[in-house]
Amino acid sequence: MSARAPLSALRRFVLGAPALWLLLFFLAPFALVMKIALSKPAIAQPPYEPTFSLADGWHGFLDKLGALSFDTFDLVISDDLYLSAYLSSLRLAAIATLLTLLIAFPLSLAMARAPKHWRTALVMLAIAPFWTSFLIRIYAWIMLLKEEGLINKLLLSLGLISTPLSIFATEGAVLIGIVYSYLPFMILPLYNALERQDPALLEAASDLGATPFTSFWTITVPLARSGIFAGVLLVFIPAVGEFVIPDLLGGSDTLMIGRTLWNEFFDNRDWPTASAVAIFLLVLLIAPLMLYERQQMREPAR
Repeated sequence: MSARAPLSALRRFVLGAPALWLLLFFLAPFALVMKIALSKPAIAQPPYEPTFSLADGWHGFLDKLGALSFDTFDLVISDDLYLSAYLSSLRLAAIATLLTLLIAFPLSLAMARAPKHWRTALVMLAIAPFWTSFLIRIYAWIMLLKEEGLINKLLLSLGLISTPLSIFATEGAVLIGIVYSYLPFMILPLYNALERQDPALLEAASDLGATPFTSFWTITVPLARSGIFAGVLLVFIPAVGEFVIPDLLGGSDTLMIGRTLWNEFFDNRDWPTASAVAIFLLVLLIAPLMLYERQQMREPAR
């Protein structure tokens, strides 16, 4: 009995800790954002008039619940600005994720096929950008991409172009910034999946007459599917809500939902609308998470 009691307590702690973490760092902030989204804008500090308040008591809560209005959510749905921002964010994030995957896969494959005594050093090099401040790295790209920047100077000196390229303050610059910033998030899960693959499978496929491309497409890629899913999620989800990169590298016509949220919160000081935009973004990003969870549940069955 004495041995079972600590085990039972430990099991309850192990099962309850994730639930407590989810409650504190997801459900509680979500409830707070939802409360602001259901409030009314006001010239005050903070700039909204709460619809619900603990001081109203249970009966006051029920009375206000009957008069609840979703005008803020209706505004977000009906306004073309927010729809355009969502679609633009999804488009740029999808393109950046695809480019990141195309760049990261051969790099991860080379790391996984490298001699074992080199792999640790290669992983360290892959995460080396994290040792420098994120803002400093983005500001460095500003200096590189401007018309008088290093890239244009190099191309002009080589005679490849006659006039400087307009890269800075474009969607292309935003894509470069996102791909560069999130590349390690794609490399690490891909490397983890590729490094565990048995080289004997490729040798067997070669003995059976498979070409290198056939072996890669039918063996390497399917076995790396879990790493691909994880890397895509780690890049796509934060890229959709990215604010710093489009704000610093993008132009005035670069529309992303992160910049729209910033403008609503700090420029327009319309916290209810900004909260509604954030909730729609959260709901939008739940879909890929559910797909990943479904894929993970099927993984042991294969």
